[in-house]
Amino acid sequence: MKRILLFLATNIAVLVVLSIVLRLLGVDRILDESGTGLNMTNLLIFSAVFGFGGSFISLAMSKWMAKRMMGAQVITNPRNQAEIWLVETVKNHAKMANIGMPEVAIFDSPSPNAFATGMNKNKALVAVSTGLLRAMSKEEVEAVIGHEVSHVANGDMITLSLIQGVVNTFVIFLSRVVGHFVDRVILKNEEGHGLGFFITTIVAQIVFGVLASVIVMWFSRKREYRADAGGAKLAGRQNMINALEALKKGVGQPLPDQMSAFGINGKPSKHGLKLLFMSHPPLDDRIEALKKLTAI
Repeated sequence: MKRILLFLATNIAVLVVLSIVLRLLGVDRILDESGTGLNMTNLLIFSAVFGFGGSFISLAMSKWMAKRMMGAQVITNPRNQAEIWLVETVKNHAKMANIGMPEVAIFDSPSPNAFATGMNKNKALVAVSTGLLRAMSKEEVEAVIGHEVSHVANGDMITLSLIQGVVNTFVIFLSRVVGHFVDRVILKNEEGHGLGFFITTIVAQIVFGVLASVIVMWFSRKREYRADAGGAKLAGRQNMINALEALKKGVGQPLPDQMSAFGINGKPSKHGLKLLFMSHPPLDDRIEALKKLTAI
């Protein structure tokens, strides 16, 4: 169940659009009661309302957007034995994880991948690619499904929304503080907020949004390890290890950029500073972490 890049893109877009609209409507003036300074209390409340609002709008749209973007076809009436088996496997894992039965879908992609998303743990969507079903054994597919169901059971969707909401709040807050500083101290504007405040706020919001993504990506990498452990518990540690090994050999194109963090197999692993912006740890690191587990 991966949402991170989709959340980042949606949230930055929502925040930027909100800033432009609010500026054009003059709503920003509630933060500048005297016309010469910021009211920090009002600004913090304003930032929290729109920061968490953007995050939960993204969460509410996540399942619909994932279906539309990936062309995922929900299985309502299984048409063959493969679909019957897939639905039953998700059902069994969901029961073991004590969550509501998710919607089950298949999307057409040569790359072995899967994702889960949704508003809450009892109304989730679990989808697998045609490439995954062709490339992996049933035991490995069971492990992948266990990984995705574990994401749902761990409450990653709500936790992500809360983290993104906090991050958004500070992005909005700090970007306006920087915009106010530039407008007053550098541009010497003494009456209201001028064009310098508007432009600086938008630029600062984008920059802070990118930097804030480091925090979100860190959380994403941590939850991958937890979901791997959950998949091992539901389907067996060796099956989970075998599934990750199979992902290393996977062929085909990765998921689109907006969805790459949604899949069990993220973009090719990177190291150094680039790793800070990756939603998934390297597969080798995930396999080593599983091998060290002793309580599965």
